[in-house]
Amino acid sequence: MNIVHREDQQQREHVLLSPDAAFSDETEGRAQSAQPDFLRTEYQRDRDKILHSKSFRRLSHKTQVFLAAEGDHFRTRLTHTLEVAQIARTIARALGLNEDLTEAISLGHDLGHTPFGHTGEAALAACLARHRGIDPASAQAAAQYRHNEQSLRVVERIENGGRGLNLTAEVRDGILHHTGPVRADTFEGRIVATADRIAYVNHDIDDAIRAGLLTEAALPESTRRVLGPDHSSRIELLVRNMVETSAAADDIMLSAPVWDAMNELRSFLFANVYTAPQVLVEVQKAKCLVAQLFDYYVANIGEVPEEYRAISGGDDLQAVTDYIAGMTDRFATATFNHLFVPRDFMR
Repeated sequence: MNIVHREDQQQREHVLLSPDAAFSDETEGRAQSAQPDFLRTEYQRDRDKILHSKSFRRLSHKTQVFLAAEGDHFRTRLTHTLEVAQIARTIARALGLNEDLTEAISLGHDLGHTPFGHTGEAALAACLARHRGIDPASAQAAAQYRHNEQSLRVVERIENGGRGLNLTAEVRDGILHHTGPVRADTFEGRIVATADRIAYVNHDIDDAIRAGLLTEAALPESTRRVLGPDHSSRIELLVRNMVETSAAADDIMLSAPVWDAMNELRSFLFANVYTAPQVLVEVQKAKCLVAQLFDYYVANIGEVPEEYRAISGGDDLQAVTDYIAGMTDRFATATFNHLFVPRDFMR
């Protein structure tokens, strides 16, 4: 056997990948310079840094959609992340783009997600708005907390005892721009943005069927005609369409009919799953829990762990936000019970 060194892998990238790929030896680099690795490329190092981070491990106990889901087969934020990575890597490989960069962005894109999924994100935004004198029901309030911005803060500031993970510019750009109006600079980052939507639209349908909220037959007939009759068919068509359309357009995209069908499914989920009465009951509980934790720690800032206060720049709201955003569902619930529920009632 021969050792395949970093330099060998870098040379292989230039031989095998498309000229449109992000090459690891042409990275814009890191905020703090670091010696190259003996075996791994820069993007492989970033992938490993994310994979071994505490924030990544906590994703296994953060909600995807269904709060307090009973059963072992509902998605968590971690399994969602792994599905995004699988879809994105397949697309990147087929287009001759950099799989390692794609995987690193995929694994890091949701590190800033709160407990209780997007419910927790909305609750934190409302808390910050209220404490900053902004109407919590306003459009400005929603901008107070965005999980993609927090994901970037996690890798730049929170992880590694406040030193961050020192990731490459391309990975940080892809994490920040996996959602929102601004597209990533690299094709690999743009793949992750669409793969994220492909993953959650499809697995949220699967989980909703498992929860008894939907059946496959209840999905809009127009989407079934375009995307296929079941979970596997939809993902296969979406991935293939994205590869073929992107190759023809020299950009990352789905064809218009397929994009429209996927967005129709997403709208269907908002109307029939994300706002279903069974879901909204738990959503309200989670919002109240986050709000009470937030107000408690603002009033008792000394109880926020020192590691968060040390990197807040003296901003107590930032320290509380970082602490609560990093909590898992079960830690947030246990903390709430410890602070607010009499122990005799917890037996």
